[in-house]
Amino acid sequence: MKILSALAAGLIFGFGLTLSGMVNPARVLGFLDFAGEWDPTLAFVLAGAVLASAVGYGLMGRFAHPVFEGSFAVPTSRDIDLRLVGGSALFGIGWGLAGFCPGPAVASLSLGLGKSVLFVAAMLVGMVLFRLLPSAAPRARHA
Repeated sequence: MKILSALAAGLIFGFGLTLSGMVNPARVLGFLDFAGEWDPTLAFVLAGAVLASAVGYGLMGRFAHPVFEGSFAVPTSRDIDLRLVGGSALFGIGWGLAGFCPGPAVASLSLGLGKSVLFVAAMLVGMVLFRLLPSAAPRARHA
């Protein structure tokens, strides 16, 4: 049941990305083009994501644990270090150059775009390299 709920959440997320046009890198690049034909669509998608996350965090306190887990996994680190800043910069540069971030890139694989395949392959290589670096273990506490 845990895998089915994850699949359902992923399908809903992918549907939302497709419906909002975020699987089209031109939309993202249009949002970043303040001097040209600016496209505000991404701002509305981000606002919706922040709202959904805020509701989720607000509801979390009302439950002892998630339905399919023993505890909530909540990030606890507030450290700003070179890895965080470097990773954030690398993410932003990649997003600005390609017009993709991980979720929409994976969702756009269904469209068969060569650019999507290349981006996802590079993303997977980056994930493997990250895991090979020292102190790459994720920091989360279980509440």
